Amino acid sequence: MGTFNVPLRVGHPAGGATEAVEAMVDTGATHTMLPGSLLAAVDVEPREYRRYVLRDGSEQVYGIGMALIALDNRDWPCPVVFGPDGQFLLGATTLEIFGLMVDPAGEELIPREIRVRPF
Repeated sequence: MGTFNVPLRVGHPAGGATEAVEAMVDTGATHTMLPGSLLAAVDVEPREYRRYVLRDGSEQVYGIGMALIALDNRDWPCPVVFGPDGQFLLGATTLEIFGLMVDPAGEELIPREIRVRPF
């Protein structure tokens, strides 16, 4: 699958200033990763630190917190990883929260059918 970028805004979950960025859609990434410096600029702080396995199989500890992500004319609080500068990745958890999936041919995000199984 090819890669493509989407515009989004990021801010503190309680409101306030937001920053516009472009993030590469990465369905292989569990969480969205944004530069720690960007998250700090909108007053988002790590809630804890977790070990992540990188694409090359190595491991790295990153901070994780909650940020308000605005995407597709909606906004939701989403988990975000405090990554290095230059890392703008939109991960699978954020796509799930927004009810979106990837159309690889059209290189766009499209609504997905959401299923629930009541007891």
